[in-house]
Amino acid sequence: MEYCKRCVYPANAKPGIVFDDHGVCSGCRSFEAKTTHLSQVDWPARERKLRALLEEYGDRQRAKGSPYDCIIPVSGGKDSHFQVYVVKERYGLNPLLVSYNHSFNTPLGIRNLTNLVDRMDCNLLRFTTAPGSAKRIARAMLHRVGDVTWHYHAGIMTFPIRAAVQYDVPLVIWGEEGFSELVGMYNIDDFVEFTKKKRQEHSMRGFEPEDLLLEPDSGLTRYDLAPFFYPSDEDLERVGVRGIYLSNFMPWDGRAQAEFVIEKLGFETAQARDRTFNLYAKTDDIHASGLHDYLKYLKFGYGRATDDASNEVRHGRMTRERAIEMVARYDHVRPFDMDVFLRSAGMTESELLTAIEPMRDPAIWRRDAAGVWHTTDSVEKHRDDAGVEEARIPLVDADRPFLRTPEKRGARAQRDGEQKEYVLL
Repeated sequence: MEYCKRCVYPANAKPGIVFDDHGVCSGCRSFEAKTTHLSQVDWPARERKLRALLEEYGDRQRAKGSPYDCIIPVSGGKDSHFQVYVVKERYGLNPLLVSYNHSFNTPLGIRNLTNLVDRMDCNLLRFTTAPGSAKRIARAMLHRVGDVTWHYHAGIMTFPIRAAVQYDVPLVIWGEEGFSELVGMYNIDDFVEFTKKKRQEHSMRGFEPEDLLLEPDSGLTRYDLAPFFYPSDEDLERVGVRGIYLSNFMPWDGRAQAEFVIEKLGFETAQARDRTFNLYAKTDDIHASGLHDYLKYLKFGYGRATDDASNEVRHGRMTRERAIEMVARYDHVRPFDMDVFLRSAGMTESELLTAIEPMRDPAIWRRDAAGVWHTTDSVEKHRDDAGVEEARIPLVDADRPFLRTPEKRGARAQRDGEQKEYVLL
């Protein structure tokens, strides 16, 4: 397996990554093109473009008597807090917050969503999937795509568009365009926007709800899949629905933004994590940084710590050697929420692992004579590859401690076991 000479991403990273002649991945090169002295990005001009765009849509909405200038999809996470603050406080718009409740919530996530609505004083529209539907979908999509959180992505990427049509609010404002940030899928000059095609190919793994209804063994009904049906082209055109990403208009640094919303808005981080050192991302649901990410590791041989460590390397906050240590410590760890899911779904661990077996990437996984799976390579074996020193970037923010929300006295003991079950609210 080839690994990036600058960060720690493998060549089989999803949804697709490429390496240049120097062994540096497209994600690192994309980041470099936006943030270093090599950058040709005129961020002030992009900010002016964003301001003009927001003013245009705000004026249109007020002219037709709408109470809402735009829609912001939110989960309650650090990006949600930052997006709402920027749109409302910096640009003066009145957003309608729209949230899809996948029903696998953490108490921390509920507190943060409540905090967001309270601190920013916004209206929130929230669709809650039936717990039974969530579990049926999770089981069905585990066998199809190896993902127990398919309905998270489907709901998050569909319900805000349905709300835009229902409430006649054409502008939907997303935060980070994640594939550009992680693997450099798009060029910064593309100004890529949200589309049904992008949603279907990546978030929906190629499956629309109509497809699942045609599969007799899915066990899913139209009721289960109700929030995932995309509006018709006629409705989208009538309203003029458009989805933009703030990361196309301003430099995006999740950690810096997390620090900002912790200080400014009282955002609360996790206190510990099974599978990564990052305490401020993916705080709102029980499986995103646990079982969902572990399944990614079982399929492709890398996990959340690889994502987070690569991001830190690119920002000059972590050496590649330290990043490799983080990957070795976290990526292989079996998460506690695996037991939560198995108990809830009525499955055994053997059944879950059997479902994943056909999806293991043969480029990184081999099964021995005893039937035990092993990775055939790891970034640990590529610590001193030729070209690593040449690809290295200087540390600009070394040894800064990782974020954790300060605890009130006694609060830690109260919360020690709070993520052991789902919370439905």
